[in-house]
Amino acid sequence: MNKLKKLVMATGLILSLSAFTLNGTTEAATTTHKVQSGDTYWKIASKYGVTVNSLLKANNKTSSLLYAGTNLVIPNSSITAAEKDLMARLVRAEAVGEPYAGKVAVATVILNRVSSPDFPNTVKGVIYERSNGYYAFTPVQNGTINRAADAASKKAVNEALAFKGKGNGSVFFYNPKTAVSKWIYSRPVTVTIGNHRFAK
Repeated sequence: MNKLKKLVMATGLILSLSAFTLNGTTEAATTTHKVQSGDTYWKIASKYGVTVNSLLKANNKTSSLLYAGTNLVIPNSSITAAEKDLMARLVRAEAVGEPYAGKVAVATVILNRVSSPDFPNTVKGVIYERSNGYYAFTPVQNGTINRAADAASKKAVNEALAFKGKGNGSVFFYNPKTAVSKWIYSRPVTVTIGNHRFAK
């Protein structure tokens, strides 16, 4: 009986470790997508949170033609699942009540900062950056970043990832009704969406 208990416990432990390992590698594993009627590279890239360029490159494609029924290789995202979640939580906190385009633009600012030599080169580094004793993003200071992201914010992060490398290079955003920094008004405005102005 004692041997049976040990065998059951050992089997359970192995299954638990296997499940943990498989869950940990799901995001890193390359997957495929069966093209459906109406799919575009943009839609597919947005769904999986990868850039359109990396999707084209992974499939050795140079044109935008897609044929229903074919399989596309989905490359690994340059952003981990944890980084996507962190970005989505910041997007929710910063852009609650803003139009969807504004949520995508906030996520794009994060990615643009990661790519800029003037900011930290990781998502976490950008989001938790401090300067002169202040966090770059108010939700980090007041703790609202710790609330779960909503579906729209998660979708906005994936769309921003698909959009990466395109756009007008915004690295700042602010609400002109509440901003107190005179310096931010000196930055060239790239677009206004809802209550936010985006700037370089």
